[in-house]
Amino acid sequence: MDWSKQRVLVTGAGGFVGSHLTERLMALGATVRALVHYRGSGSAGWLDQFPEHASLEKIPGDICDAGLVRESMRGCAIVYHLAALIAIPYSYRAPGSYVRTNIEGTLNVLEAARELRPDRVVHTSTSEVYGTARYVPIDEQHPLQGQSPYSATKIAADKLVEAYHRSYAVRAVTIRPFNTFGPRQSTRAVIPTIMAQCLTRSSVRLGNLSATRDLNFVANTVDGFIAAAESEAALGETIQLGSGAEITIGELAERIIRLNGKNVSIETDPQRLRPDASEVQRLIADNRKAEKVLGWRPRIELDEGLRVTLNWVRENLERCQANDYHV
Repeated sequence: MDWSKQRVLVTGAGGFVGSHLTERLMALGATVRALVHYRGSGSAGWLDQFPEHASLEKIPGDICDAGLVRESMRGCAIVYHLAALIAIPYSYRAPGSYVRTNIEGTLNVLEAARELRPDRVVHTSTSEVYGTARYVPIDEQHPLQGQSPYSATKIAADKLVEAYHRSYAVRAVTIRPFNTFGPRQSTRAVIPTIMAQCLTRSSVRLGNLSATRDLNFVANTVDGFIAAAESEAALGETIQLGSGAEITIGELAERIIRLNGKNVSIETDPQRLRPDASEVQRLIADNRKAEKVLGWRPRIELDEGLRVTLNWVRENLERCQANDYHV
């Protein structure tokens, strides 16, 4: 694909993955329209850190505003939909907010696409839709289990995308990343939490240490998003992006502590534990479909990604809340 000829909408462009995707699209020469969550301060999230770029148009707003979504999409050939509420602990407290943003927001994107007919809608799912693995490695046929309000709303959003592709011929593909990490990620996620605590404390306080996750550096995930827009075979499909390896949270903490070179203990913090029936105990991806359909495999290994991320956290400690637990 000649990206220099493409006008692209990215919803959630000011967030962690969205900002990395936006940055890559600009590097490829695309004309990018970035829908970012409106803030009274005028901030566009992580996009504030970018140098001025002629192809980047920032639109502040809310994914729940159907009219704004439609006008933001107008004239765009490719739509990347990443806008979502993603913090799992907060979904226990405010499930209605997740229904409005993740389900109704996705409906707004799909209704706009139904009217405006972009060439491609790339919708963002999550490995949390699987719940605790019933078998491993997890492939795209694994049953979906709503083990948190967050995951339930993402299941609903994914199924809306499937329905609009089948019912209205919306040209859509669902990308399902496993546990993406990297620079700019909030300390609501486990890796920057471990790193910030390693750098500032004598102990690391975590929740469930035995749960396993499939970790994938953000540049790998962005590779998959780009490939999803370029592959005709991806249309109508759900394709997951994962490393194909798993690591326990306890082992992950030990690895980061070694990389940091500082003697730090690991403790369990009860307030960081999910409700028992809501805990996702094991995640590991079968990434063969991504390789077959997208030609995608992760190119940056875990340790390299951890080193890059640790350096970023070290240089941006003022942005990282190491001492308090925020849902």
